Amino acid sequence: MARLIILVFLLLSSLSADVYKDNCLKCHNKLPVSIDKYFYRYLLKYSSERRVKEAMTDYLKKPNKDETIMPEAFIKRFGIKKKTKLDDEKLKEALDRYWEKYKIFGKLQ
Repeated sequence: MARLIILVFLLLSSLSADVYKDNCLKCHNKLPVSIDKYFYRYLLKYSSERRVKEAMTDYLKKPNKDETIMPEAFIKRFGIKKKTKLDDEKLKEALDRYWEKYKIFGKLQ
């Protein structure tokens, strides 16, 4: 019986895992620039949902100084982020959640 309870608990906890919160916010909350500022920089440069997500995916898979949207002073102070450890499915899930949280389309009055 105890094994069944543990199995059910593990299954439920894995279903409720929040990839965005657990993998993105965990580190970004330690930085002095709030995570929404990155979103707006991407949106200004790439303008559409598809292009923003593609650019973010490319950068998160292969971060480099030439592709960052952050100013040089920020990079000098904090460096380039490490390559994501998320698989493609989890990365897409995190970026979809990020987009929904900060998108401005349909929210402006």
